[in-house]
Amino acid sequence: MIPIRWHRLAVAPALALCLALAACGAEPSTAGSPAVAPPPPLPPTEPPPIVSAAPSPSVTATSTPPAPAVAPNPQGAELAEGEEHREHHHGGVLALVVMSIKDLDLSSDQRVAVEKIRADMASKMEPARTAGRELASTLADGVAAGKIDRAKVDAAIATVVTQAQGLHDSSLAALNDLHAALSAPQRAKLVDELQGHWEKWKEAQGHDEADDHQHRSGHLLALVHELGISQDQAEKIKAAFRDRMKASPQDHAHKEVQDHLQALATAFKSDTFDAKKVAGAKAANGHLARWGATRMARFIEAAAPVLTPEQRTKLARILRDHANRSAP
Repeated sequence: MIPIRWHRLAVAPALALCLALAACGAEPSTAGSPAVAPPPPLPPTEPPPIVSAAPSPSVTATSTPPAPAVAPNPQGAELAEGEEHREHHHGGVLALVVMSIKDLDLSSDQRVAVEKIRADMASKMEPARTAGRELASTLADGVAAGKIDRAKVDAAIATVVTQAQGLHDSSLAALNDLHAALSAPQRAKLVDELQGHWEKWKEAQGHDEADDHQHRSGHLLALVHELGISQDQAEKIKAAFRDRMKASPQDHAHKEVQDHLQALATAFKSDTFDAKKVAGAKAANGHLARWGATRMARFIEAAAPVLTPEQRTKLARILRDHANRSAP
């Protein structure tokens, strides 16, 4: 949901900016070159407009800009994958299945059939996506106003959960068709990939409470890149987020999801399969949706009072852009 890539943030431009600034500060090699007069010193690098703050009166025109409060993430690919899993909470287990399909080795004939099934599954998730966009829009309104309406946000979360709970029943035919289209080794492969995406989902959803002062991943890293928040702001947001999550504890064991995934794995690897007989789908999808949507909402709720007016304006715009974009 937010470009904080449960809503896919544009991290690459921020990283490119960091690299460009680093290149400007590098000293050129003089090996094998005639002696020349040194070039005039470069002017101090200005911070990006979105993170500017009133300069301290003690800072002179020739002073060196301070180093960024938070180091950029060195693992861009891992960030992108983590952000992808942060975004796909409204799709429940079905979203993890769709993500797992792309990892299969398929024949040309299978590829055509499986792509139709995948597209059908994606279309079944549209009502849940719409609910997710409504949640993002509600949060954006609160961020822009400087005060998030908890009652409206919780009502939007409840809608996301309701839509996610119905995903399995609406996709029974697609799941049955997928089983029929795959060979036994391919079905086993899909089950393995599904479990792998589930593990990545759990990891991606837990970063913002970790004791990581570099903020290498999670929503905080997204705010670092997109809004230029300072280390002090990051720590305040993290502390506020922890307090909010303690007030509404969640089941970190994810037992409902684990039980459903085990039932789905056992049934899907069998020669015969009936998706209607797989137990626990409604509870698992509801858990996934509530977990992801609640954590995202509480994080934005914790961040809003800490941000500057300029940062809140940009965050609200990012949230709205995400809410209004077309489905992937």
